[in-house]
Amino acid sequence: MPAADSDRRIDLHTHSSVSDGTQRPSALMASAAIAGLDVVALTDHDTTGGWAEAAAAVPRTGVALVRGTEISCKAEGLSVHLLSYLHDPAHPALAQELERSRASRLIRAEEMVNRIAEDYPITWEDVRAQTADGATIGRPHIADALVVAGVVEDRAEAFASVLTPRTAYYVRYYAPEATEVIEAVLEAGGVPVIAHPRAGVRGRVVSDAAIAEMAEAGLMGLEVHHRDHTAAERAQLTALATALGLACTGSSDYHGAGKPNRLGENLTEPAVFEQIEAAGRLKVVRP
Repeated sequence: MPAADSDRRIDLHTHSSVSDGTQRPSALMASAAIAGLDVVALTDHDTTGGWAEAAAAVPRTGVALVRGTEISCKAEGLSVHLLSYLHDPAHPALAQELERSRASRLIRAEEMVNRIAEDYPITWEDVRAQTADGATIGRPHIADALVVAGVVEDRAEAFASVLTPRTAYYVRYYAPEATEVIEAVLEAGGVPVIAHPRAGVRGRVVSDAAIAEMAEAGLMGLEVHHRDHTAAERAQLTALATALGLACTGSSDYHGAGKPNRLGENLTEPAVFEQIEAAGRLKVVRP
């Protein structure tokens, strides 16, 4: 029996092997069903490549799909990840930004591997072997190659050591201004939400003033409930969202076996999901 509207379990941030997750989109949908989710968003980095496969799995799994993307951008010179939900993937301005980001990620990954290979036993082919067909190679795939080479125990150790931005191996990649991306998302009929805005474990985070500027540009919400936020940070973000008239979302940021994040560990309230659904151009794919 379907869950009552008020009891729906909604996870709005996950990744498949089309970006840096470890499961195919169809397998992710099956895992979402096992986890007891009613709605899941597939938000691979800078790509919509997994949407069709995930949508095809909806009837079999019984889990509704929100088609989305996690877009790399910046504010105050710092990295910002913007979740875009239910946008038109063919919209020219947004599609162009996503393609430019993917191309930059590939060039950046090659340069990082070249630098790392001077000190550790990995090659570009080793990294490609850890990458699913069609996926853009990124730091998680380099991390997997380092694990296979015996340099580190797991992805977490790789990101804390060899792949941290504090090393000479790190290479920056192209990222447009967040306000510009928000405008493009809105033009494409999407719903923009900042992912893990207070995740200090990942590096420096943008100020409240920068978030306020994004809100003026049309930002819809903040991903408040995320494992990288402390209780105090969640409270601060909730207060900020209230002051700026933004919605609060929650999600797992699931990557399969690549990270400890578990599907459904943080959830979005059904009323907030309904706001997102009403604002987006695309329809939610339902069983």
